Amino acid sequence: MDCSLLAAGIDWDAVRVPRSIGVCCLDILGGRSAAVVEDPRESALYWFIATGASAGWDVAQTRPLGMTQYLVVPPLHRVAGPGLHWRIRPAEGRLITDVRALRVAVEGTIGPLVPPGTKPPDRPPAA
Repeated sequence: MDCSLLAAGIDWDAVRVPRSIGVCCLDILGGRSAAVVEDPRESALYWFIATGASAGWDVAQTRPLGMTQYLVVPPLHRVAGPGLHWRIRPAEGRLITDVRALRVAVEGTIGPLVPPGTKPPDRPPAA
């Protein structure tokens, strides 16, 4: 396996998103998504965001990777499984996805978060 273990927090941070949510995020982001790694073993997608941007990341069901954390990255030619591969390969220097756009996509997929101690909004009864 010719993958590399790279340190986050130097040239980039990353966000791990469950695949079920991440696929929807890809649709929402469209051309605004830069490089994405897919790890079928973990059923997860990883987006690269600006260095330091993971410090304020607090979105449910996701995990930020910043300083002192690592990510296994496939070689550039691996664009399909089985195994770790690029869902979107970095092209023409496009590695970093805007953290705000990614956050909007994830929160748009999982729905609004309800602060602790508050009641979720009432939903209309099912027809």
